[in-house]
Amino acid sequence: MQGDGEKFIQAMDTRAAAMVEACTLCGDCVTACPMTNGNDKEALLGGILDMLRSGGGEGSDQWINACTASGKCIPACPEGLNMRFMQVAARMMMKRHQLGTETAKKTGAAGYRNMSRGVRVLSRLQLAPEDLARLGQGKAAPEDEPAESDFVFYIGCNVLKTPHIALLCLDVLDALGMQYRVMGGPATCCGVLQVAPGDVEGTGKLAFNTIRSLSAGGTTELLNWCPGCEKLFDDVVLPTYREATGEDTFGMSMFITYLAGRLDDLRPLLVHSVDKRVGLHEHAGANNVSEAAKQLLQAIPGLDFVELPVVQMASSCTNYVGRPELREQAHTELLEAAATAGVGTLAGVYHSCHRDLCSHEADWPFEMVNMMELIGEAMGISRPDLFKRFKAMNDVDAIIAESAELIARNGLNAADVRDEVASGILAG
Repeated sequence: MQGDGEKFIQAMDTRAAAMVEACTLCGDCVTACPMTNGNDKEALLGGILDMLRSGGGEGSDQWINACTASGKCIPACPEGLNMRFMQVAARMMMKRHQLGTETAKKTGAAGYRNMSRGVRVLSRLQLAPEDLARLGQGKAAPEDEPAESDFVFYIGCNVLKTPHIALLCLDVLDALGMQYRVMGGPATCCGVLQVAPGDVEGTGKLAFNTIRSLSAGGTTELLNWCPGCEKLFDDVVLPTYREATGEDTFGMSMFITYLAGRLDDLRPLLVHSVDKRVGLHEHAGANNVSEAAKQLLQAIPGLDFVELPVVQMASSCTNYVGRPELREQAHTELLEAAATAGVGTLAGVYHSCHRDLCSHEADWPFEMVNMMELIGEAMGISRPDLFKRFKAMNDVDAIIAESAELIARNGLNAADVRDEVASGILAG
């Protein structure tokens, strides 16, 4: 009997083979990609197809390694193929061949352990047990569990490193009168850390287990926060699960687009004037999050929204990993554009971007916030951004001393805290 990993591999191969067969080599996806710089369309696309056919493909790594998951290729394809999925499948195949199956598994497992420890330590460095439980980490009190829920709010994993963002999302949902279950954290990981080293089997095991966990109780609608989870679920995991099992799964919506869709209900709650000149840190993508974010910011009373002429050609700052020079260039262009526009606030959407950008606040004449902080301010709600505070402190011992009560309450190991503060907050 096949396990989840084997089913996932077979279904991935079936999907990829069907797309390779349907591809006409027109090259429209290459033309639309902001990372190809007008290079030979036939060679780049042909290399991807050869990789998916046989595991080879001269020059295929050029486009695979350049991809920042902007999603520009998806609407460009006249055949309706998902080149971003094909890129992921080819990248996983390439990495597995480079590392070998066992090394790929060990690398993926190590990445998952490191992420789990970082999420556990940094979230508990900032939140009391009752707030952790509210975010699905730890056991909630029976009276806090909704008898019925409108949807599952899936927060992913790494937003827990900047938990004030996730708590503000819950505050808004509560104000709208929504009933929901919160799920997320390493126990329901999407499998993304197994993707990078090419551990296809490990990705399938984690992802299929998470789908079943999220589906428990008859979930039909899932509200998602994390852009990385959204991309992996939409492009890879959910279609592959359906291919492997024949089962329908839940629908997914991004939190920001959902909130913009509820703007008529939200607007009466925005009762406080937020007298700030605000620019938005935008990312390319196929999920309309930037458009929804602008709608929400422009609905805040007193807020002067400024359109910045810079859009990051990646689905989030995470997709610059391994290309620090590209990320630095993109951030410099953004910060310079914000300064030229005379903004007093630069607002981001995603938690990964916030972790990157908040450290620049001391060097530029504007504050760096997550957009949920501005929505919260308009509603009279605030949550302290301890991650940014710790960044500004830039002192491991001072951070540990300030957090002594939460370290004790959450039973954290002192050595783990020191390591994670140094590597997960102060580094970079």
